[in-house]
Amino acid sequence: MGLTLIYLPRLVFILLLTALPSLSLMAEDHSAGADPRINQPYQDPDFQVWQDIFESPGREVYDDREAILQALNLETGMWVADIGAGTGLFTWLFATEVGDQGRVFAVDISSEFIRNILQIARQSNLKNVQGIVNSQTSLALQPDTMDVVFVCDTYHHFEQPQVMLKLIHQSLKSGGRLVVIDYRKRPGFSSNWVMDHVRLDRDGVIAEIEQSGFRLSGEENFLRANYFLTFTKK
Repeated sequence: MGLTLIYLPRLVFILLLTALPSLSLMAEDHSAGADPRINQPYQDPDFQVWQDIFESPGREVYDDREAILQALNLETGMWVADIGAGTGLFTWLFATEVGDQGRVFAVDISSEFIRNILQIARQSNLKNVQGIVNSQTSLALQPDTMDVVFVCDTYHHFEQPQVMLKLIHQSLKSGGRLVVIDYRKRPGFSSNWVMDHVRLDRDGVIAEIEQSGFRLSGEENFLRANYFLTFTKK
């Protein structure tokens, strides 16, 4: 399987924002999803700058990436979608884990991110990686094909969460898993940046996802700043 880049109209997907100052951009109506301005920094990003942010010691999901990978229990031959792939931190780990018989779909708002992910995949001889530059209303994932959909520090960037959850649900096989890792939003615990930047707390995320055809089937507790939830397609 060669490397593939899929473009869709309107490059306005959701990506994590971990190192910018508090923007206070979240809408008062949490059900409305993220304010589109929260995703503007990823429209024309400098790959190296963001790689230095996303893949640096001190970022919890980077420091604990191997523990996260182990907790996912991926198997050879699985199909995995990395939504909000960013600079490919987890894409490479997944591609190695599922092997040549599996497939990893790096999905992101940024054509620059995806272009670099595919370039690095070629240089690393990883032939099981595909890139998707998607929109708010399409994932370009075939129905009933994914074993795991992984969303790390990205769920709070969904501008249309109900639409995205429907598309994720459609893409998963029966019994497939949606894994969501995102920031804990808790007064007195979370930073002011998180309190302003993140739309929902853990319980709100669970309620929203369970209303979209999923059931909470597991939770890992080894992360401090983030929660780690696993949902199963009903």
